[in-house]
Amino acid sequence: MRHGRDETDEERVDRKFDDLLQELRVVQTGAQLTAGFLLTLPFQDSFSDLDRFQEGLYLGLVLLAALTTALVLAPVAVHRRLSGQHVKSRILVAGHRLASCALAAIALLVTGMVTFIVDVVVDRAWACVAGGAMAIVLLLLLVVLPRSLRRIAAVEEGSGSGG
Repeated sequence: MRHGRDETDEERVDRKFDDLLQELRVVQTGAQLTAGFLLTLPFQDSFSDLDRFQEGLYLGLVLLAALTTALVLAPVAVHRRLSGQHVKSRILVAGHRLASCALAAIALLVTGMVTFIVDVVVDRAWACVAGGAMAIVLLLLLVVLPRSLRRIAAVEEGSGSGG
């Protein structure tokens, strides 16, 4: 039984690039919502009650949100600039790396936001617990799970089982 696709190298690159763009759309939406949330905070009355740690964490999160946005936009900008120059496979490799960096940045952003919010609402000790727990969950979902699935696929492919 054949498990591969019947496609040319160019078709494979086109498909993978389309997949990458779709993934970037999802990440971009998350980054925009997160940045939007962060940008509304200074206009809240209680924002002036933040201590130095909370202010520093907030500003770090704003910078991280801006970096995440840049990482998500970069593959699209590179594609726009190099479109038609027959370098799509190189664009795909760069886009994959940028998307991986964007995912890492969003994971840090989510972890930081959880830490920030719990620190403001409850206290610093619970913020560290909640932030640490979120970091572990994201590490499991974004790193461990994909590696496990890849390992399982390699074992199945090596044993010739079809699923």
